[in-house]
Amino acid sequence: MKQILQDLKTGATCVAEVPCPRATTGQLLIRTSRSLISAGTERMLVDFGKANPIEKARQQPDKVRMVLEKIKTDGLMPTLDAVRNKLGQPVPLGYCNVGVVLEVGRGVEGFAAGDRVASNGKHGEVVSVPVNLCARVPDAVSDDAAAFAVIGAIALQGIRLVQPTLGEVVVVTGLGLIGQLAVQLLRANGCRVLGIDFDPAKLMMAKAFGAEVVNLSAGEDPVRVAERLSRGRGVDAVLVTAATRSSEPIHQAALMCRKRGRIVLVGVTGLDLSRDDFFKKELTFQVSASYGPGRYDPNYEEKGQDYPVGFVRWTEQRNFEAVLDMLADSHLDVQPLMSHRFKLDETEAAYAVVGGSEPSLGILLEYPTREEKSDAEMRAATVCVGAHKPVAGTGQAPVVAFVGSGNYATGVLIPAFKEAGAHLQSVASSTGVSGVHAGKKHGFVETTTDTDKLFSDPTVDALVISTRHNSHAAFVLQALQAGKHVFVEKPICLTLRELDEIEVAYSRLHELGTAPLLMVGFNRRFSPQVAKVKSLLTGVTGPKSFVMTVNAGEIPSDHWTHDREIGGGRVIGEACHFIDLLRFLAASPLVAHTRMAMDSANGDTVSLQLGFADGSIGTVNYFANGCKAFPKERLEVFAGGRVLQLDNFRRLKGYAWPGFKDMNLWRQDKGQKACAAAFVNAIRGGAVAPIPFAEIVEVSRVSILLAS
Repeated sequence: MKQILQDLKTGATCVAEVPCPRATTGQLLIRTSRSLISAGTERMLVDFGKANPIEKARQQPDKVRMVLEKIKTDGLMPTLDAVRNKLGQPVPLGYCNVGVVLEVGRGVEGFAAGDRVASNGKHGEVVSVPVNLCARVPDAVSDDAAAFAVIGAIALQGIRLVQPTLGEVVVVTGLGLIGQLAVQLLRANGCRVLGIDFDPAKLMMAKAFGAEVVNLSAGEDPVRVAERLSRGRGVDAVLVTAATRSSEPIHQAALMCRKRGRIVLVGVTGLDLSRDDFFKKELTFQVSASYGPGRYDPNYEEKGQDYPVGFVRWTEQRNFEAVLDMLADSHLDVQPLMSHRFKLDETEAAYAVVGGSEPSLGILLEYPTREEKSDAEMRAATVCVGAHKPVAGTGQAPVVAFVGSGNYATGVLIPAFKEAGAHLQSVASSTGVSGVHAGKKHGFVETTTDTDKLFSDPTVDALVISTRHNSHAAFVLQALQAGKHVFVEKPICLTLRELDEIEVAYSRLHELGTAPLLMVGFNRRFSPQVAKVKSLLTGVTGPKSFVMTVNAGEIPSDHWTHDREIGGGRVIGEACHFIDLLRFLAASPLVAHTRMAMDSANGDTVSLQLGFADGSIGTVNYFANGCKAFPKERLEVFAGGRVLQLDNFRRLKGYAWPGFKDMNLWRQDKGQKACAAAFVNAIRGGAVAPIPFAEIVEVSRVSILLAS
């Protein structure tokens, strides 16, 4: 199937051949008939992509600060690699989609195949959309009109925050697509409306919808007109739907408002606010969050947990429905807003309008009908991105398939396996977009959204699992059952039950002599500086003391890593790395473990105490409450009257070590390449697993117990 993607490096927009996404749990798989280009939002993305690096930095100062902080801890080159990888990933465009449901995912209720729905799906021939971001289209509403439902919900949510009442005077500043819809919705709500813009054509349209207007390009004073329209009292509210870097729209809004008036920002403006403007009138200022309650809440959008209607009357889905009802009842007229119409294959011309000077409002994209392209053609799950298919079992280059193609896989894991000499066969992703990018960038033969295909492919020797944590255990078990070698990015699983299942399955195969290699991506133990520490400790008798300090920093509370069902929390998901590192350096089984946790929002500031069979002790201080100026990862080893200190896998210093003073690297090396190479070489040479299975189970069990 085809989908519109944008290159953030250059701003170029293209129609790419992408594997059809899957209808995962809680989602609808939709065949698109129409989608609407949001000229404002998508133009900003196009302009950002076309900007040079300096202009990009100016537009995102927060991101620049993050880059500078990463340089301090990780070094210049790893940081530049991460930035290039991020900017190199294509961005799927669009969020106003109409189509017919092809399939409903597990757990979906209230929808069936054949339903016509509006959603915030992307510009693609087939899209997979969470059920709470979909609404059924009434029979009286055409596909063309329904394409405006989502953007109409943006206007509607801003109006709901304004809380207009019958007879109030409301100003709409900025008469683009959202502004024109807002004018109509406010008029339907019984409000007197004043529209403000520079464009005479947009002003004429708003006037036709029943608004009084102010032409800024003609030098008209909006404050005076607002005073007249409000009979000298000041307007009741201002809805700002403009897109500008200037703070003038907000200043003007404050001047126009009556005492205790309301200002709601739906668009994008400067926010250099004057306290005096707001103080004297006790004005209310609020920024509207897109379609309504539920937006950016993963429980609502991703997990499908609706808000009870008795407590939250208008969610984003119910706002979609309200706009569609307004269209069905002819209270909302979007026909005049349809300025352009293009076929999907004419995307280049469509975005030339978006990024050009030609006036435009609603730009509709039309998709192939069933007569032009069958459902089967649309739903092809595999796309070839390379030329040569390898032959398994040659013993020279193990054939590898990746399940998951996110940031870490694309930026670190895949390049490491490629450098190790693996033949990259297939890469799977849930939406198809990241898989296409990874496939083309790194030279895979094909990319797919049919994950099961990889496990049954006879040409594949090994699978690399780099998906979210909650899927790891099932994929590991599936790989073992298929007789495939498997490299799973940490953690191997999230629960003791899953760990027991993996242990039983592996042990059964081991007894039969058919166990494939099973490895977890505990890469720290493969770092060259850790290898040096290990060699120095070889000559030390007696127990050792280890202190691993991880200045992890905070991540948002709603990040999936914190979700116990998806990420397992940061101890299982991240601190396991360092438990494994100390287990490796101690070279002795873990026999004791305790945990002390500081009271914190996410329970991710903890001190983990480890005891080893040889009498060695270790502490993993995993802290989210530190400072980014301090090293992110610091290892200290105390043994036999000597000390080793490793900072950020760049600087290793020895104290009182005969013949060793320091070992410094030009760039950080956490062992990812050596870790991948060890796995690939073990397959190639038929060697034992680089990490003993017993140690993987031991470290994983302790990590899970310490997280509870």
